[in-house]
Amino acid sequence: MSGPPGSPILIDLNADVGESPDALADGSEEAILRVVTSANVACGGHAGDERTMAATLALAARLGVAVGAHPGYPDRAGFGRDSLGMTPAAIEDSVFKQVRSLAEAARRAGCTLAHVKPHGALYHDAARDRDVAAAIARGVSRWSTDMVLVGLAGSAMLEVFREHGFEVAAEAFADRTYEADGTLRSRRLSGALITDPARAAAQAVRIAREGMATAFDGRDVPVRARTICVHGDTPGAAGIAAGVRDVLLANGVRVAPLRRPEI
Repeated sequence: MSGPPGSPILIDLNADVGESPDALADGSEEAILRVVTSANVACGGHAGDERTMAATLALAARLGVAVGAHPGYPDRAGFGRDSLGMTPAAIEDSVFKQVRSLAEAARRAGCTLAHVKPHGALYHDAARDRDVAAAIARGVSRWSTDMVLVGLAGSAMLEVFREHGFEVAAEAFADRTYEADGTLRSRRLSGALITDPARAAAQAVRIAREGMATAFDGRDVPVRARTICVHGDTPGAAGIAAGVRDVLLANGVRVAPLRRPEI
């Protein structure tokens, strides 16, 4: 949600991309980038390499999509979805190296990073643990503080990011279900993913217009967000993202990046 009562509702629509060479090769990555306003590009931790970063950044630049870094735990075998028990110093160093790698690739592609969004277990650990959130902020700040840090709506990580001098963006999810406490339902549990485009779009509209999502048990969950995510690896992600965008626009919600891309 954005702006005072009566002002246009603005929301960023983001996707996690650059995680699969196959998605780049078969066109599904481009299909997602054609409808979102921001792209979180994997930068060598949980996924991504020099070639996928370059290709994804080039696509985003051509399509006018804002780009950001998507650092995760350095765990390619587990896709960054398991906590590694890293020290804050190790997390800081890993995040810095990943952001630096993508920023340098972005420079070569003629674009500038607008934001940073942690991935997977690193994201969820930061939402619960202020020390992890602070380590992420320190890692990013070693490259630049002139970026938006994205984190789970309602979580302490946003407060920590602000304390480190960053502009922040609270994030909600169109393709994931929530628990009653505002956390995301674990992927290890049934019903964690929303793969029906109509249901994902309905959740996105409710988040944008009402600041609410519906928990897995049917209860209302306050979720005030500046950006809404569709995961690039969710089955049918391109169709979900397109459906979410179309229904948002049909319900008077404008989609726009957190920051206008510098391309």
